[in-house]
Amino acid sequence: MLSVATASKTQRLYLLLRHQILGGELNVGDKLPSEPELGALHGVSRVTVRRVLGQLEDEGFISRQPGVGTFVKERAVSRPIVAELSEALANLNEMGRATSVKLLSFAYVQPPAHVAAALNITRETRTQRSVRIRLSNKDPFSYLLTHVPERISSTYSEQELATQSFLSLLERSGVRIARATQTVTATLATPEISEALKVDIGAPLLSITRVNFDEAGVGVQHLQAYYRPDRYRFEMHLVRGKEAEEFVWAADTRGARKDAAA
Repeated sequence: MLSVATASKTQRLYLLLRHQILGGELNVGDKLPSEPELGALHGVSRVTVRRVLGQLEDEGFISRQPGVGTFVKERAVSRPIVAELSEALANLNEMGRATSVKLLSFAYVQPPAHVAAALNITRETRTQRSVRIRLSNKDPFSYLLTHVPERISSTYSEQELATQSFLSLLERSGVRIARATQTVTATLATPEISEALKVDIGAPLLSITRVNFDEAGVGVQHLQAYYRPDRYRFEMHLVRGKEAEEFVWAADTRGARKDAAA
């Protein structure tokens, strides 16, 4: 992994060139300065320039032609994933069908205090901790950190988690999720998350904490998810109602279902 200092220089140049391309300062077909020119212009090494150009090429922003130069490439724009806030669990199934996932780590650990408290288990109760990234059109848009009590997670393997949805594995183990609590806030990208999501260190992210409970009210899964706001957003459909002689807003689940079926 890159050091924070190196990653910061790399990310700054990457974001600058990416912004120039997306903002129209550099148009399709335009030729970029040479590697030495870019290094001198931005005060970075040639190694850093090569790393940035390699990342931009991998993401389809540029095309490098040996002996000719580096040119801005026409790129298909990925539409952001849109989730209906009032249909959280249904959206998980739909997202699983529309996107792909990559497993980064899998281990059994003693859970952090806040995870143990949320699941209502002791710190001595081991949990299976996994880190995954979810991709849309090969572009990462979410970083998912999950804890599941060992009594449940022991029913599936690392290979199965890498190839099957979490919900299907939980249901196979006999767990039936009945309800969930969800908190949505904002946070900043750490070095580890920034590298996985291809964003700058300290970039703003959408942070979602979800705890799933079974029919007996027992916590079965703790999920901490971090989303790129340019590739994922929440929407809520509202209807105007009347309560106690005052107009109020209420969630329109009928509208959400109608859009989902469209």
